[in-house]
Amino acid sequence: MPARFSRVLPGRGTGASTSPRERTWKTLSPLLKLLVLTQLAFNVGFYAVLPFLAAHLGTAIGMAGWLVGLVLGLRTFSQQGLFVVGGWLVDRYGVRPVVLVGCGLRVTGFAWLGYAEETWTVIGAVLLIGLAAALFSPAVESEAARQAVAWEREGYGPRTRVLALFSAAGQAGAFVGPLLGALLLAVDFRTACLAGAAVFVLVLAGHARLMPQHIPGQVPIRARGGLRVLLRNRPFLALCCAYGAYLLAYNQLYLALPEEVQRATGSQAALSWLFALASLSAVCAQLPVTRWAGDRLGLRRSMAGGLLLIAAGLAVVAAARPAEWTGVTGLLPATVYVLLLTLGQMLIVPAARAWVPDLAEVGRLGLYTGALSSVSGLIVLLGSSATGSLLDLGLPPAVPWLALAALPALAVVLLPHRPEGARDPSPVP
Repeated sequence: MPARFSRVLPGRGTGASTSPRERTWKTLSPLLKLLVLTQLAFNVGFYAVLPFLAAHLGTAIGMAGWLVGLVLGLRTFSQQGLFVVGGWLVDRYGVRPVVLVGCGLRVTGFAWLGYAEETWTVIGAVLLIGLAAALFSPAVESEAARQAVAWEREGYGPRTRVLALFSAAGQAGAFVGPLLGALLLAVDFRTACLAGAAVFVLVLAGHARLMPQHIPGQVPIRARGGLRVLLRNRPFLALCCAYGAYLLAYNQLYLALPEEVQRATGSQAALSWLFALASLSAVCAQLPVTRWAGDRLGLRRSMAGGLLLIAAGLAVVAAARPAEWTGVTGLLPATVYVLLLTLGQMLIVPAARAWVPDLAEVGRLGLYTGALSSVSGLIVLLGSSATGSLLDLGLPPAVPWLALAALPALAVVLLPHRPEGARDPSPVP
């Protein structure tokens, strides 16, 4: 194996003037740095296209609201729902081949979506886009979690700090992606799709060149029965349900929020700026928030606090909707929702990812990482279709937002208690 991917971590010496982000970055192994940069690139390509998909389906293709919600839910479910398959493949075959195949599928899916004009071709393209992420995302996320546990055992600090940096890189990509997409939409939606595909071509080439064939501590698991044990793991399934409630609320950035922005301003031009605000807030605040939460809250209380913040953001929009404000004033409730959602996300995502290695069966971290997204993806599939229907039924305007606010609030009671101590997720060779 090339020396640049050794598990030996860099030295701890840091200057007094360096920021927490810089200090964390300097202690990462080259492999962890590659994984963090990969997450950045993934989200640049993804967010150049997906924030604008609902508007494209509704206006350019003329889909009804319930069908748009179903298509978005299918995209999420084909991604999140099949994460468990991608995670199982990672445990069996390793990170590198799964990432490479996934990137190839994402390139094909984005190119297809750019030329899709019928309902069935759109559905086929979004399913392929989701399937691609079901391969490469659990590969990168589970390996980042595995390496974060090793980083923690080396004494550099809580693993949540590494996973917070991983999340911040994703948010940086989510900041750049919509801005890139908004510029490309001045040409057309197809151009944005092809640009997203080009980003994944670069990721594919980079991993083919830099990702090692074999990673220390990653031993393929051939034994069967992992899924049966997982389905009997009640604390893990409870974590999945709570995480699914968060993901359903997050999915409203693509379903309910565009409609609210359209109602308030008469266009979706402000949508890119709201996405940029969310991403920039996460990039700037993710590590400080994670350090504060790690010192004072722990994993369970971090997730509970995040869910309650998200519920509060949804409730703000519900409370303001009967007033039918428009213009800048009409955007204020949506802005509060985006900011509280982002703050909640900063608490939830690193904590959930850090929690999985403690609950996973030894040697099955990929499977459990994938299952976390699969269960939540099923929740999003059901919830997105229901939300699209609620938005189309002509109910009082606050009702859909109140229903959405209730879900993360109720999910707090599902959170398991964290076990004492942490497991090593790597099997013994």
